[in-house]
Parts: sequence; structure tokens; C-alpha cells
Amino acid sequence: MNEPLSTALIVLAVGMITVFVILSLVVFSGNIIIRIVNKYFPETSINPSSVSKTPIINTDLDSSKMAAIVAAVDVITKGKGKINKIEKS
Repeated sequence: MNEPLSTALIVLAVGMITVFVILSLVVFSGNIIIRIVNKYFPETSINPSSVSKTPIINTDLDSSKMAAIVAAVDVITKGKGKINKIEKS
């Protein structure tokens, strides 16, 4: 093999190994941070019976639009969201 091709392959290998090591460090440190946060700052659970599912009725919106908004908020927040006010912009 000639020298420029050999040098190019060495640079390629060193670069790929460097990227792999740095990405591995990012993943490893991210997992450690997630474990620390979950251990010392656990997510507080909300009692579903204490959350009011009755939305504020807005006379400007018809019932089908209101039901769609309530259903979308319920799906996105997995039952933890609460609609306080709906306004037209």
C-alpha cells in the first residue's frame, strides 16, 4: 500500500474510534444522570380521583369541539392534564 492511502486509513480509524468513544461517554453519562435524578427526585404521582375532569364550559364553542379538545388533552397528558380555560384567539 502506498503511504497516502495508509495515512488516510489510519486517520479514518482514529476518527471513528474517537467518535465511538465520545458517543459512548455521552450515553453513559446520560444514563447516570437519569438514574441520579430518578433516585433523588422521584416523580410525584397524582391521584386520578382528585383531578377534576370537568372542563370549564365555554358557550362560544360547540360541544363536539369541546369534546375533541378535552380528549386530546387527556390523551397527550395521559389523564394528568386539566383544562382551566379555553379562549379563541
